[in-house]
Amino acid sequence: MALFWLSDEAWAAIEPHLPKNQPGARRVDDRRVISGIVHVLKVGCPWCDCPADYGPSTTIYNRFNRWSRRGFWLKLLDALVDAGVVTKSTAIDSTYIKAQRAAFGGKGGARSRRLAVHAVAGRPKSMRSPTLSAVPMP
Repeated sequence: MALFWLSDEAWAAIEPHLPKNQPGARRVDDRRVISGIVHVLKVGCPWCDCPADYGPSTTIYNRFNRWSRRGFWLKLLDALVDAGVVTKSTAIDSTYIKAQRAAFGGKGGARSRRLAVHAVAGRPKSMRSPTLSAVPMP
């Protein structure tokens, strides 16, 4: 698996916008952590499967989660767009997944359904057999 690392140009654009002087434990390398966050988002793996080259997976997840709650990522994107480093764009996902007939809302098996035309016309669902109706029940 190829690891993702921020380029020098990307890091130079991001670094001035990082939060400074935050309380808590000694900060680990921001460039390494952000590279890990981007890697997880690009690959789509669970946070716990983030390669150890980026640091502890809990650090990667906690930093992403904390900065998301504070709106850091949106502010960073706006700052990078204003600086002309990136273009703000919208992506439309065109994922195609074929559902089986028995999927939710499908026909659902061998059970036959009454056609709307027959329901409106008032036709019976089945016809009584003349031989069975003539036989008296014991």
